[in-house]
Amino acid sequence: MATLRDCVYGQAVGDALGVPFEFRARDSFCCSDMVGHGTHDQPAGTWSDDTSMALAICDSYRQLGRIDTQDIRRRFCDWYGHDAYTCDHLFDIGNATATALRLGHGLSGERDNGNGSLMRTIPLAFAGTTDDEVVAVSAITHAHPTSTEVCVRMVRAARELIAGAAPRKVAAAYGVDVKKSREAVRSGGFVRDTFDAALWCLANTDNYADCVLLAVNLGDDTDTTGAVAGALAGIVYGEAGIPQAWRDRLRGTGIIDACLF
Repeated sequence: MATLRDCVYGQAVGDALGVPFEFRARDSFCCSDMVGHGTHDQPAGTWSDDTSMALAICDSYRQLGRIDTQDIRRRFCDWYGHDAYTCDHLFDIGNATATALRLGHGLSGERDNGNGSLMRTIPLAFAGTTDDEVVAVSAITHAHPTSTEVCVRMVRAARELIAGAAPRKVAAAYGVDVKKSREAVRSGGFVRDTFDAALWCLANTDNYADCVLLAVNLGDDTDTTGAVAGALAGIVYGEAGIPQAWRDRLRGTGIIDACLF
């Protein structure tokens, strides 16, 4: 059965693959390996806010053995203000997340439905969280019902994958048209689009590498689509299914290992 380590390493690798290409249009580049520089001028193997925030949640649960949103918020602020849970330093943060952390409460407007809470959500599938707890963790930054409900659905889908359900069956059960064309898959920052894109990539590949490369090469929000698809693919294929060369190039593995529960 899949472990949290499988999931988080899957996420971190997918995230790092996507970092150099963030904001680039589909088919204006080709990601085939883990490289550096690009959009954020980071060394190869560097993961972004997606993995940092997931690690903050994991570390909180590791230390407390329960979901405590105030503690998680504090760790998010340590990341935002003091570079905690990063390979080197913070270089990417969503507008809604930054605003919510400055204000001290999640944003709940219709336009506040980016994927900033979804990207950190999948590890909650291993923490025995209730739906209400998933909602509360999302609402630290993204409190609109659209965002919180998608996070709940993602944790449920992840748990089905952990239990051994087939990816195509899970994707279809959560409303993803697994037969739609690549051109019809949206890969921007809207939370529902990221949910659909990650599950579509998982459903249309049969190994970790193909899944995350398909996700990153959709373009636009490449690190987050790669991170979410990577977390799901990590669950399905395990850490051993991640190419060794990418695992070797991944930075900050000591930070990751210290946060796992």
